[in-house]
Amino acid sequence: MRWDRLFEDLEAQLEAERRLDLELEVADRTRRDRATRGLQDRLVDLLGHDVDARAAGGARASGVVAQVGQDWLLLEPPTGAPAVAPASLVPFHALRVLTPGGSGRRGPADGVPQVSRRFGLGQALRGLSRDRVAVRLQDVDGRVLTGTIDGVGADLVELSEHPLDVPRRRGHVVAVRWVPFAALAMVTRGG
Repeated sequence: MRWDRLFEDLEAQLEAERRLDLELEVADRTRRDRATRGLQDRLVDLLGHDVDARAAGGARASGVVAQVGQDWLLLEPPTGAPAVAPASLVPFHALRVLTPGGSGRRGPADGVPQVSRRFGLGQALRGLSRDRVAVRLQDVDGRVLTGTIDGVGADLVELSEHPLDVPRRRGHVVAVRWVPFAALAMVTRGG
């Protein structure tokens, strides 16, 4: 009888040590995984989820993570939001705080492919320029410019400044501004 109890006690101790070793290993792997995953990887996990973003200069946007690029994030209005709510492009360098909303689920939303765009901010801005859409551009100091992106260089945007409610025509352009990428906090499609 005594031997049985001794052996059962030893087995219980070994099992407890194995469980503790496994818990420590899982915790260590979790810490290593977090340490190797950057902002882009984490944002890809949030594709299809609601977030609140606060950027430099007081720029704010809330919406669904629609796309993630090398150095930018696109937020679109949540489903059911007014159709006039604009999409916002936020460069990573301008992000100050990002707050995942809703249930705090991790991983992509149901039916949302886990894909990120391989191109950078310049190419995303060139798309806006090509489409000739009016934009609201907020810089890292909080200044807001409105107009049409006429060109995108290697590290700057050329904006023909005009009111959002008028088309870009020579008579409507009040100034041409060059804005370095480093100064961009948020770019929002205009009206």
